[in-house]
Amino acid sequence: MYRYDKRIVITLDAGGTNFVFGAMQANEFIVDPITMSASADDLDRCLATMVDGFRQVISQLDERPVAISFAFPGPADYAKGIIGGYLLNFPSFRNGVALGPFLERELDLPVYINNDGDLFAYGEALCGILPEINAKLEAKGSPKRYKNLLGYTFGTGFGMGMVVDGALNRGDNSCVETYCLRHKKNPCMMVEEGVSARAIRRVYGELSGDRHHLFNPKEIYEIAEGERSGDADAARRSFAEMGEVAGDAMATAVTLVDGLIVIGGGITAARKWFMPSLLNELRSKISTGSGDEVDRLQMKVYNLDSHEEFSEFANGDMRPLKIYGSDETIAYDPQKRIGVAISKLGASRAISLGAYAFALSELDKKEKAGEAV
Repeated sequence: MYRYDKRIVITLDAGGTNFVFGAMQANEFIVDPITMSASADDLDRCLATMVDGFRQVISQLDERPVAISFAFPGPADYAKGIIGGYLLNFPSFRNGVALGPFLERELDLPVYINNDGDLFAYGEALCGILPEINAKLEAKGSPKRYKNLLGYTFGTGFGMGMVVDGALNRGDNSCVETYCLRHKKNPCMMVEEGVSARAIRRVYGELSGDRHHLFNPKEIYEIAEGERSGDADAARRSFAEMGEVAGDAMATAVTLVDGLIVIGGGITAARKWFMPSLLNELRSKISTGSGDEVDRLQMKVYNLDSHEEFSEFANGDMRPLKIYGSDETIAYDPQKRIGVAISKLGASRAISLGAYAFALSELDKKEKAGEAV
């Protein structure tokens, strides 16, 4: 979607250390990125930097952009463009900043701000895993198509976005999240403490007995691979525990959404160590009050990155079903199924594509509403 659209949208990768400004047209970046210090602890400098960065990008364009669209950390009222609350990386925003309205006034452009997990899911739904899987199903002759998606990012935190019937679900309070679900192994702790870079570091320290280590998740992955000195068993188990805890949270969410799951973020490099336990958790059992064991999910779960499992996923259990009282039959597939895949786009590109598509979809809605008046 929008890969042939000629409209230009200005983007921003808003990190606590640096801002990276860009512009997208037809799903591609069209200017060299401009990187500037975020000055996140000084509100005046931070906002001035934003305005300057956007203006520098606009000055490089041959035509005027139609909008600004980007992800920014929450808590926030994204629909109104207001950022506020406890922001670890942006302390100067904690008392509340009407960022969207401010930028609209300064730059005379519509501004759309969203959570990065939301934009990751939206980008994957429109330009990534969802159309990819549906195209592969069509190529195999399967009538099955998917419209719902949960997108998760494994990195500094445990981000999540939800797309239902092709539309981004922003919620009524900008609070569509699962990071605050209970941690499976420690119910007094939120699940993000088990699915994040800090969780990998903490669990490795606990399992290895080296609680004062300085390894980051990439280095712990290298230990797991035998490429760096350290406790390889503890490294592998730390990723496996993350997968188990993430799978538990995902099982709760996908029970309600009933769609595909895509995972992105830096920690996905360690997929070989966390995916088995994540899938095992999604495929786990629970019990009824009488003690009968049943599948935790109604849907059968497939690893869509496995060629063999994807073939089973595509084939399903199609059979002819006779219509009562006649000789006619109807094609029937009783197998309920979903799948999990690692992002091919990568989190950063998926977020940018999500931001681009969100702005254009909102502008299209406004245009249609204006035509209807």
